[in-house]
Amino acid sequence: MKFSKENQRKLDYLDNEALEKFIKKAAGICRPEKITILTDSREDLDYVRNLALKNDSEIPLKFGKHSCHFDGYHDQARDKENTKYLLEEESSLDKNRNYMPREQGSGEILSELKGSMKGKEMLVKFYTLGPNNSDFSIPALQITDSAYVLHSEDLLYRQGYQEFKNLNGSNKFFSFLHSAGELENNVSKNIDQRKIYIDLKSERVFSVNTQYAGNSLGLKKLAFRLAIKKAAEENWLAEHMFISSIENKNQKKTYFAGAFPSGCGKTSTAMIPGQKIVGDDLAYLKNIDGILKAVNVEKGIFGIINDLNENNNPNIYNALNTAEEVVFSNVLINKGKAFWEGMGEEIPAQGINFSGDWYSGKKDSEGNEIPPSHPNARFTLKMNDLDNYDPAYNNSEGVEIEGIIFGGRDSDTSVPVAETFNWKHGVFAGATLESETTAATLGNEIIREHNPMAVMDFLSIPLGEYISNYLDFGEKLNKKAKIFTVNYFLKDENGNFRNGINDKKIWVLWMEGRINNRYQAIKTPIGFIPLYEDLKQLFKNNLDKNYKYEDYIKQFSIRIDKNLNKLDRIEDDFLEIYNQSPEKNFQELKQLPDQFLEEMNKQRKLLRDARTEYKTNIISPEQFN
Repeated sequence: MKFSKENQRKLDYLDNEALEKFIKKAAGICRPEKITILTDSREDLDYVRNLALKNDSEIPLKFGKHSCHFDGYHDQARDKENTKYLLEEESSLDKNRNYMPREQGSGEILSELKGSMKGKEMLVKFYTLGPNNSDFSIPALQITDSAYVLHSEDLLYRQGYQEFKNLNGSNKFFSFLHSAGELENNVSKNIDQRKIYIDLKSERVFSVNTQYAGNSLGLKKLAFRLAIKKAAEENWLAEHMFISSIENKNQKKTYFAGAFPSGCGKTSTAMIPGQKIVGDDLAYLKNIDGILKAVNVEKGIFGIINDLNENNNPNIYNALNTAEEVVFSNVLINKGKAFWEGMGEEIPAQGINFSGDWYSGKKDSEGNEIPPSHPNARFTLKMNDLDNYDPAYNNSEGVEIEGIIFGGRDSDTSVPVAETFNWKHGVFAGATLESETTAATLGNEIIREHNPMAVMDFLSIPLGEYISNYLDFGEKLNKKAKIFTVNYFLKDENGNFRNGINDKKIWVLWMEGRINNRYQAIKTPIGFIPLYEDLKQLFKNNLDKNYKYEDYIKQFSIRIDKNLNKLDRIEDDFLEIYNQSPEKNFQELKQLPDQFLEEMNKQRKLLRDARTEYKTNIISPEQFN
């Protein structure tokens, strides 16, 4: 298919043979009726949004430029089973990663994409992951037949047409080819043929027969997988982290990055009142002249909306009601307004949602009641629409990270906050991160999921290689960030949380104080923990709360057996990841770096020695002090 003169002019300006060849090959495979090359211009931005409304992939709402997109009823989440890496040869893959031979996979996905855009318009758009004109920048090409995909990415990512010009003909860019496939009632029809294939060698991702953003927005978690591999090869870090800042009374800003598995407090930590947010989801971390610097990969937020309201997240709630442009997905629409569960308003008894015409009590074909908004319903808006955004979110030089936080969900083991001994211990803490998924009734057994650095779902390299890169990266820093662990979910014997929902602000303020040398700490086998008097003052000054000494003791006592049991679980999980029998000696697991294995030994010895010294399995902070 030939390009129009205008489209050819736009491509000629970029003067990139590899780019033009890939676009033409994609067009030859997908066979669209029309091709549109888009630049960074306001005219082209408006073209995409108007096209999304014109072809009904989005419904206009009453306020501003708000709109809503609906995915198919059975196309509401990332498709892990059909997301596969294409590899030229086998490698030491981890247990949760799918792969297939590259040649076979390429044949499958290109066959599925063949003719997938017949009668539709192919949209070609250029973006940048990270700020433009930066050492962190990665140019990214998105080709799709979904105007919703590009409209969302226009809000989430920086425009990159000029960045592609700056490549000077290089083929060093990520590329993404997506087709929703055959449509029925404006949603993907053949979701049983859904495929998301990731070619690590060419740094390309192909997806078809899906509209859900996690499968179709290439620049989100699909690009993250490519970035993790690129980072390991170049000795930097691509992380599933927020970035936020705290400014103290001396007007000194301290920047944190934090990784939490889903449901463990990542967003609420990033959005603590009094903080400024740089990014909520993805970060690139690099060694710039010996200093740890980081950028937000994105310039917007794509977040879960259910249970988001004025009380628990006033900044985002306010933005959803005042921002000029917002894209909602899979919420309930009634009279031009979006509704979702937990929003703090009464929800209408009828409207339009991801199931079509909806009414209270409606059930699907299997007899399941359909909620007004899907549990995975989302919103997309620009970062600078938030009242608490930090202008540094767009700093091409990045911000200096002085603290890294790893947070899990743990009802009976970890203390609310602790500082690790050093970078090596901190990496160990991140690599042994756990999250409770279910408290099973049978035998009251707690089900825990091991999720190193909260990236297990996205790893495109062996876990041992990822950990090794983390350790090597830290060794080369002249100024290392302090690494902390947090746990907001510790419970008492009756199953009640030992912390209030706002207490996390105190833990973050204590971390900031540790970084800036304002607080002493108690050394324990698991790291440094706060002194009671410091926390008491922080609670009083910031939450006007009387923090009781008895609560401090219960929260910060070190549970020796529980921590040793965790180490046993982690050893077993690593053995399972690398398909080793339980009888195998963990210290012989060659896939893990020696420093990690040494740290495991050190942690176990510190815990056992403490138990011997204090002759108890639960050691109070006052005993260490």
